[in-house]
Amino acid sequence: MNRTFVRPFVAEFLGTFALVFIGAGSIVVDAAKGGALGLAGIAFAHAAVLSVMVTVTMAISGGHLNPAVTFAVWMASKIDLPRAALHVAAQLIAAVAAAALIKALTPSMAGEVTSYGVPRIAGDVTLTRAILIEAVLTLFLVSAVFGTVVSTEAPKVGGFGIGIVLLFDILVGGPLTGAAMNPARAFGPALVANDWHGHAAYWIGPLFGAAVAAIIWAKILLPGELEEAGKREEGRGKSKT
Repeated sequence: MNRTFVRPFVAEFLGTFALVFIGAGSIVVDAAKGGALGLAGIAFAHAAVLSVMVTVTMAISGGHLNPAVTFAVWMASKIDLPRAALHVAAQLIAAVAAAALIKALTPSMAGEVTSYGVPRIAGDVTLTRAILIEAVLTLFLVSAVFGTVVSTEAPKVGGFGIGIVLLFDILVGGPLTGAAMNPARAFGPALVANDWHGHAAYWIGPLFGAAVAAIIWAKILLPGELEEAGKREEGRGKSKT
């Protein structure tokens, strides 16, 4: 078995499984306990698990844990297509497995009411608006990935910068669209619950937002080849002194 492909597949599976199990699970638990967690608690659960799992997996797979992130990184030519497809497959399989475990372990009534954590579009939000909201929220999230993980200028903060973005995105977008920003996060619970209401928003919006972020970072914000070469030379000079 080729570890070159197995390690990133397992890393993406593990990280996405944790994100969906804790994130979607927090919604089910909140319903089961009469709103004990609230929006802030649900947002914090998502942010905390993403922060830790990105940090755990970033050295192995890049810590994408999200098809929209993988799509953006591929658009920026930072990952090849076969590896990107492997990442997405791991993410989707993990999301379904996590949602199935939520169904098996959590109170059945709360699970059915929440469709095991499926993100919801508010009644006064149209599908078009939901797509745009998800796109904007994902633009912020993917920008955090580029700025803290992908860029050679990235500060050494692990996945915690990304988690903070997820926190404030959910606080603002949660009541409007559920603030999934991640097709896998929406897909796993939707498949297990067979609840596809508004599901297109959680693919079109995040992928569009990710594409915009990829263009901005690849064309403008990521350091160019000359800048990277200069930093490598500077690093060599420091190592000799």
